[in-house]
Amino acid sequence: MAHLRSPRRTAAVGLLAAALPLATAGAASARTAPEFTQQVIFAQHTDGYYCFRIPAIVRANDGTLLAFAEGRVNGCGDAGDIDLVLKRSTDGGRTWGPLQVVLPGNGDTRGNPAPVVDRRTGRIVLMTTWNPGNDDTVRHPFVQTSDDDGATWSAARDLTGALVRPEWNSWYATGPGHAIQLQHGPHKGRLIVPANHEGDGGALKGGPQGGHLNYSDDGGLTWKIGADDTRTTNDVSPGELSATELADGRIYVNARDNTGTDPGNRNTATSSDGGLTFDAPFRTLLKVDAPKVQGSVLRAGKKIYLSVPDHPVTREVMAVRTSSDNGKNFQKLGKVINWGPSAYSDLVDLGSDRLGLLYEAGQAGPYEEIRWARFNIAYLATPNGTPPGLPKPPAPGPTTPDESGHHNDGYVRGAMTSPSEFDGADDYVQVPWNDSLDLGDGDFTWSARIRYGDTAGTHSILWAYRVGSGAPEIWLRAEPASKRIRGFIQTDQGSVTVDTSQAYNDGQWHDVVLRRAGGKLTLSVDGQATSVADPGGSVTLGKQFTIDGIDVGQRLDGVQRFHGSIADVRVFAGAVPDDQVATTHRGLRLSLPLEHIEAQ
Repeated sequence: MAHLRSPRRTAAVGLLAAALPLATAGAASARTAPEFTQQVIFAQHTDGYYCFRIPAIVRANDGTLLAFAEGRVNGCGDAGDIDLVLKRSTDGGRTWGPLQVVLPGNGDTRGNPAPVVDRRTGRIVLMTTWNPGNDDTVRHPFVQTSDDDGATWSAARDLTGALVRPEWNSWYATGPGHAIQLQHGPHKGRLIVPANHEGDGGALKGGPQGGHLNYSDDGGLTWKIGADDTRTTNDVSPGELSATELADGRIYVNARDNTGTDPGNRNTATSSDGGLTFDAPFRTLLKVDAPKVQGSVLRAGKKIYLSVPDHPVTREVMAVRTSSDNGKNFQKLGKVINWGPSAYSDLVDLGSDRLGLLYEAGQAGPYEEIRWARFNIAYLATPNGTPPGLPKPPAPGPTTPDESGHHNDGYVRGAMTSPSEFDGADDYVQVPWNDSLDLGDGDFTWSARIRYGDTAGTHSILWAYRVGSGAPEIWLRAEPASKRIRGFIQTDQGSVTVDTSQAYNDGQWHDVVLRRAGGKLTLSVDGQATSVADPGGSVTLGKQFTIDGIDVGQRLDGVQRFHGSIADVRVFAGAVPDDQVATTHRGLRLSLPLEHIEAQ
């Protein structure tokens, strides 16, 4: 056995045992009070690593918990110098030992942990992938084992010859997340490790792509490819597979949909012959809202549990959803574990009606830390409460009137004496969210008159709904250093920018129109238009969690403030020609002349 290396750059941090207070949202049942504790066990910029990603967790026969992650050395990217690391807990996840390196990258990438416990022998089998340096198109599966509950590990053994077909030449990924051992039927004892693969660039480039199951009947010594759903179509694109065994012995697989054109971001499939074949090709699980991200499934008792962010587009709102029909349907909104940024996760059964969740989370982004949450089944039935950060009544202040009839008056911020003159320091106009501003997946038209003379900086003209994180949003801004005005939309289907060929920073008034119509996003200034293909999809999807209205003269987070003049701001639900934006009321949702200020 090769002993685990100590952390490669700094001494291990002490035990992280601080837990959040016990949840007291009310008894979920007459007999059992809800329980919940949480702590951070991998934190960004600790133990010599830039960040930690890709959690996986299993519970050994003696009760030891093994929490795996990728220790990313130089950045948070998916390739480069990455170690496979581990922390162990011998007290049910209350405290955790120091970080240990299971498999050093030595400049290459070791990742995608997929551990499984052989309940017959107690051996822990760990499958991972390797790729050289920053080249993540050449990936090979490896396996190693531990016979002492994760204290020491064998050398990693290359399984490429057994588990990678020649045509799978551009991507291969195990899990990530816990793998399974079958407990029922003629294949009892079989180890199953889900994986996905692509060849010749994947389906987007006409190559094969799909998901498959690897299996071993001798405790991880030898491996074969079993069920395989490989396709050259791109209607469904299963990736990052997670599996669990149903009570009747079937294998249920829940997967991320990578690039599939069918609606929805989760796929499912089953196998009734111990993982040798799939009963049918993967299909889209339409009723589960989730972004494109890895998730984890686990059967505990009579229920199937799914951990995955609940926001339909962005990686936030980590939730655990329950299914009572073997994964065919899940709760629309499960129990929220974290309202903020969240990404990959893995579930583990702790026994005694308790589950554990190892998941990525943070304050500003989802990759700041990996948290460990322990809770009982009763906790999952407690109410979620109101999501933090939802629109609140705007702070009092002077307003400038909306003439659309929808009462979307703008709140004048800063020391503005004229609502159309912006000093580039603290001036902006805030239009709070209103259902009338929900443009959804339909056509829209934005228009404004602008005048400015700056030659440097980035100056937001209008910004709506969200900022960054892949969230649906719309913005229009001047970028004089790049000699352009730029429009942008981001939806659940993708994002696109459209640019002018000059900055229009001559100190004269110019009419700017951003229009979505006819499958195109068009930006015109004084009637001179440029168009790009529209990605389709909703610009406000996910508004039930967090959403802002429209800011005039700044980005929603208070930067990129405009220096100059903005007037005649209009928003239409529908396509309006340039020569009609100043006169028509058809579809008008917001009309701010920005001519005067009214005291509140």
